[in-house]
Amino acid sequence: MEALLLPILLIAVFYFLLIRPQQKQRRQMADLQQSVAPGTKVMTTAGLLATVVEVDDDEVVLEVAPGVHSRYVRRAIANVVLPKEPVAPAPDDLVADTSADTVADADDAPKHEVVQAKAEDRTNGDDIR
Repeated sequence: MEALLLPILLIAVFYFLLIRPQQKQRRQMADLQQSVAPGTKVMTTAGLLATVVEVDDDEVVLEVAPGVHSRYVRRAIANVVLPKEPVAPAPDDLVADTSADTVADADDAPKHEVVQAKAEDRTNGDDIR
C-alpha cells in the first residue's frame, strides 16, 4: 500500500501544478478568441495591433491601417487591447512649485559618471606572437 502512495501523490502534484493551470489558460484563450467582435482592437501572436473588421467561423479580418485588411485565423489573436484611460489632471495643490526659489541650478545637480567596462582578456596567453 505504501509503495503505491508515492506514485499516486506525484501524479496528483503534477496534475495540480502543471496540467490543470495549463487547461485553465487554454480555456481562457479560447473564450477570448471566440468573444472578438467587429470593432475590437486586438494584438496577434506576432505582435500586430489591429482592429477586427469581420468575423467568420474560424477566421477574422483585421484592419492593420486605414483601408488595409488582412485575414487571420482566430487562434492568431493573442490579446484584446483595452483602450487607455485618460489621465486625470493633477489638482492645483499637488502641482509642484516651479518658482525660481525652489528650482536647483543645473550646476548644483549631482553629476553621473559614465563608467566603461574594461574588456576582459580571455585568452590563455599562448597565442601571443
